[in-house]
Amino acid sequence: MSSRHIIIIAEAGVNHNGDLRLAREMVKAAKKAGADYVKFQTAKPELVISSIAPKAQYQKSTTGEAETQLEMCKAIHLPLEDYAGLKQLCEEEGIGFMSTPFDLVSIDLLTELGQDWMKVPSGEITNLPYLRKIAKAGQPVILSTGMATMEEIDDAVRILTGCHPDYPSQSNLTKNDIIVLHCTTEYPCPYPDVNLRAMLSIRDRLGVRVGYSDHTRGLEVSLAAAALGAEVIEKHFTLSRLLPGPDHKASLEPDELAALVRQIRHVEAALGNGIKRPADSEIPNIEVARKSIIAARPIKKGEVFSEDNLTVKRPGNGISPMRWDDIIGLQADRDYNYDELISL
Repeated sequence: MSSRHIIIIAEAGVNHNGDLRLAREMVKAAKKAGADYVKFQTAKPELVISSIAPKAQYQKSTTGEAETQLEMCKAIHLPLEDYAGLKQLCEEEGIGFMSTPFDLVSIDLLTELGQDWMKVPSGEITNLPYLRKIAKAGQPVILSTGMATMEEIDDAVRILTGCHPDYPSQSNLTKNDIIVLHCTTEYPCPYPDVNLRAMLSIRDRLGVRVGYSDHTRGLEVSLAAAALGAEVIEKHFTLSRLLPGPDHKASLEPDELAALVRQIRHVEAALGNGIKRPADSEIPNIEVARKSIIAARPIKKGEVFSEDNLTVKRPGNGISPMRWDDIIGLQADRDYNYDELISL
């Protein structure tokens, strides 16, 4: 068993505030930070949000209450025609492109553009027509599970793989094509609500690959998820937390994103292959730290080795103390000085 490459997704989302120039800068910042993918959110807001839909409390606290949720989202989403250019920029910069579709039209667009992964957001996990269209598209899926119960996640996975007895769908996907992200849909997420062990419960109960979509402040929860076995870490980032908009205050700035990537790679390297053996770096220290059987006082040739004339001390390049019982009772083959290694 070897440690997996943890996929790190820099979630740009709508932190470009509908400004294509900012979106392009975010692609370059994510690449510079070392992320595997930069991910946006693709939507025709009027197909996603009704005119009567209220804002979430965190959206009210960051953007006020003067506008509706629909008005807010119209202002911060890019037009659909911008995503082809963003994908091309990602290819030029050498970073993976990803975007989350929030409606059926956006699924068509992103399917045509092509992505390594189709990202399903938490809010669509109970949207049967949406899940059926994702399943039919046939691209590997990363499924976020904020606000969901285990039963709802199980339903969604079965629909995506075309094996739900009550909700038939066309799909050639298997569970190996799906990574399920544990997530808490609150921005920022309070630490007591993270419940990171739920990621392991999802893995063990549903038999799927898992990861974590992190809405907490700071880096430590993402690092803990990596250590627990997350195959994907997704984290919001922004060019500046001072920018207006609903998600900036719960996002990392570019230098913080770079620190997260660096530290996840350290955790990834530290996880290793699970085989307990001396590491290459510590082999030279065996002689220094371990002990050998040594003369506790001067010993004459022919004298019988005993607990009175032998002891155990460093260095460890002589006879191992594990052979103590073999040495006791033998005769010295020569004279030994005090503190001299016993040799046979």
